[in-house]
Amino acid sequence: MSQLPAVNPTPFPVTKGAGSGGSASDPAHQLTACMAEIHRRGWCDGTGGNFSCVLSHTPVRLLMAPSGVDKGQVTPDALIEVDGQGAVVRGQGRASAETLLHLAIVETTQAGAVLHTHSQSGTLLSAHHAPPGGMSGGEPAQAGQLVFNDLEMLKGLEGISTHATRVELPILANDQNLEALSERARPHLPSAPHGLLIAGHGLYAWGRDLAVAMRHLEILEFLLEQQWRRMLLKALTGGDR
Repeated sequence: MSQLPAVNPTPFPVTKGAGSGGSASDPAHQLTACMAEIHRRGWCDGTGGNFSCVLSHTPVRLLMAPSGVDKGQVTPDALIEVDGQGAVVRGQGRASAETLLHLAIVETTQAGAVLHTHSQSGTLLSAHHAPPGGMSGGEPAQAGQLVFNDLEMLKGLEGISTHATRVELPILANDQNLEALSERARPHLPSAPHGLLIAGHGLYAWGRDLAVAMRHLEILEFLLEQQWRRMLLKALTGGDR
């Protein structure tokens, strides 16, 4: 697995507010509230998932939860800030190796937030539709895909105004070398529907800010769940329904 560079971090400041332990409008509180909701919905059980929002594009600074913590219990003052190389520059804890993929998404799409979940449907379908080469070690340029069309919920994705459309969600083979995985993802990001799947692993969704990224995540998770339910219905009925 790629090793992220180490630095000597400084404490992470949290804006204090009367009676609340902080301001609900600051990025730290917004991100932890978002993570708690994602955890509540069963999309990042245990220590699964990683989530970031952009504090600055120039230079790149991401606000994130540290690796190896229960994302439903993270407090604003426990968040870390990382730089454009994935090094922790503020706060205590270790950055996930998957920070490199967050950085690739932010740099390529100019996203303001990236949300990575481990839902049952995302893990199941990404494994079922894994790209050529399997769930791990596929050819660098290859990707599988999930296709969604003619669904009203597609209009929740930014840039789509009609259900009469076709959306292709790319699926990349998993790789413990996150530097290689991130580079393999880059060519697929500009045309991706604000999300991509890692085979047998889960979904990455993004948006121009945290609110839009959360909406895209909800839409894509809905589409994924409906897809496997339709597969199950088809298997049970023996039809094309």
